Formats: sequence, C-alpha cells, structure tokens
Amino acid sequence: MKQETDRIAMRVRIHGKVQGVWYRAWTKQEADKLDLFGWVRNRQDGTVEALFIGPEKVVNHMLALCEQGSPASEVTSIDTAPAKGIAPNRFEVKPTV
Repeated sequence: MKQETDRIAMRVRIHGKVQGVWYRAWTKQEADKLDLFGWVRNRQDGTVEALFIGPEKVVNHMLALCEQGSPASEVTSIDTAPAKGIAPNRFEVKPTV
C-alpha cells in the first residue's frame, strides 16, 4: 500500500465542449477505475473542475485522459495546479458552482 507521502493532489479546470456531454460521469468512471480520490463538478462558466488525489503517476495518467475527454466532449485546454486541503475518501460528483 502506498504511503500518504506518495500521493499528490491536482486541481484541474477543463475548457471546451465539456458540459451536457457526460463529462462528469465519464470522469467519475475513469477516476474510480484508477482508485483516485477527489471530485468533479460543472461550473457556471461552462468549464468542468476536478480534484484528483492519488499516486503521482496515476494522477498524471488521469490528467492525460482529461485532455482527451469523454467520447462526446471537445476539450480545448486544461489548466492544472497543485492543491491542498481535505478531500473525500472516494471520488464524487459535486453540484454545479
């Protein structure tokens, strides 16, 4: 089992056609497959925001998946930044903000 120090947290903002195309459900499905912690939510500005917590290699793989996006999405760019704070013990879909 990985030590807590092996984990990183990345906050991500995904731009493009990412709302109304099952992007959040797809993100949760992929994050669950990878055993990541965190959340995903729509934002009122049309972007999708997510927090991914897990081993660095796995988080980086998830970021690469986010650049491709769900089958119906059209990702134009993603912004990433290291994150700190408290996160759930699972991956969840949160309400729009």
